[in-house]
Amino acid sequence: MKRVVHLLSLGLLFMVVWPVHGQVPRTAAEYLDRGLAHMAAEPDAAIADFTKAIQLDPRNSAAYFNRGRILADKNNLDDAIGDFSKAIDIEPRDAMAYSNRGVLRARKGDGDGAIADYNKAIEIDRRAADAYYNRGTQRGKKGDLDGAISDFSKAIQIDPYHASAYGNRGLARSLKGNLDAAIADYSKAIEINPQLAPVHFNRGLAREDKGDLDGAITDYSKAIEINPHDANVYNNRGLARRKKGDLEGAILDNSKAIELDPRDALAYSNRGLARDDKGDFDGAIADYNKAIEIDPGLAAAYNNRGVALGKKGNLDRAIADHSKAIEIEPKLVLAYYNRGLARYQKADLDGAIADQSKAIEIDHGFAPAYYHRGLARHKSADFDGAIADYNKAIKIDPRAFSYNSLAWLLATSSKKGVRDGKTAVEHAREAAELTNWEDANVLDTLAAAYAEAGNFEEAVKWEIKALSFPEFAQSYGEEARKRLQLYTERKPYHESMPK
Repeated sequence: MKRVVHLLSLGLLFMVVWPVHGQVPRTAAEYLDRGLAHMAAEPDAAIADFTKAIQLDPRNSAAYFNRGRILADKNNLDDAIGDFSKAIDIEPRDAMAYSNRGVLRARKGDGDGAIADYNKAIEIDRRAADAYYNRGTQRGKKGDLDGAISDFSKAIQIDPYHASAYGNRGLARSLKGNLDAAIADYSKAIEINPQLAPVHFNRGLAREDKGDLDGAITDYSKAIEINPHDANVYNNRGLARRKKGDLEGAILDNSKAIELDPRDALAYSNRGLARDDKGDFDGAIADYNKAIEIDPGLAAAYNNRGVALGKKGNLDRAIADHSKAIEIEPKLVLAYYNRGLARYQKADLDGAIADQSKAIEIDHGFAPAYYHRGLARHKSADFDGAIADYNKAIKIDPRAFSYNSLAWLLATSSKKGVRDGKTAVEHAREAAELTNWEDANVLDTLAAAYAEAGNFEEAVKWEIKALSFPEFAQSYGEEARKRLQLYTERKPYHESMPK
């Protein structure tokens, strides 16, 4: 799920000139004064007064500056930039005019022009905290995170209570992967200004990335309390709740995001994930359909729909959806991975291996792809390749199922040279420890490993224990009892050679 972080906004600076009240303006200075008095309540009247001041005194830089400020508030960016430029022509050392023109250039997407203006403002006034802040914001948008952090740090040095500088420095540090420093910055920003909803949200993202789901949900909830109209925050709280297993809470949050923004394709896709987790595959597919209707380019929705279709047994449509996701986003690891799973279920082992290999090519640290490629290689009788994949999966992420599959192969392989009872026992015991000795399939593997190692007493003991689990006995009891008979006869169990 693609997440949206919040960047704190750029701010325009005010030129403060105290107006004189109660006069009928006659001079440029008097029109300027009345315009300043009108700025807050009557911006159009203020523009008229600043325009009159300029007519009377074309060198009145303050009139250009303040008219530019109002035009910017009215989103008339081109005319506002023109006014700040004129103010600069008249007063080339006006750092605030450069800084404000930079803000407007940034709004128009002219990042280089904005940075040039901030550079000039800083050259004129080395204590211009907001110019450092705004330049840092622009550098961050351009991907220069180190430059952004340097600028935010300078703004904080000048103004230790610049909450937004702490907030955006936290974001830059988070993007660099320094989550602890990011959280510290977000916390300082919140200490200075507890009402910064975007900072609560961004701290929530950082906490979620660190695995602190409770802290993340607390931050998302605070952001919602401050601003209950941000669909993205509900969306992310829903994701965190899903990770905690609170599927009803996740669905409620995603539904609220949809209520706030009915065109939010990601909210539909994320609600589909929670419905899928609840086993409501039809509801999930309906949500993915809606997400795709809104955004036909949302690769994740195709991938997720493919997963739900696969769970319903419609493997051909699942493969088609994963293929569409790959067509849209050729580097989407999960689409290759999930298509590989569907192909494995269809007994297309070559296709499954190819897909998992592509997933690994894109993400060398994606343990599930190694594991499932190992399963396909095992079934294809590429035992050395399977062993290498299981070991790699264990190295990256030591899970019970990886230990279990490796132990089973080493204990029961149809190829004599592959079997290694002693090592199989070690891996099977690792799997048993990880599952608290309560997974019947793992205990079944442990029995086979002990038999291959020649310890048939332990083999019998653990096979009987596995059969004591009713679900295992019902699903696999017939084959397990045959193995138990072999162990009683002091014979190991070996798989048949794959056809």
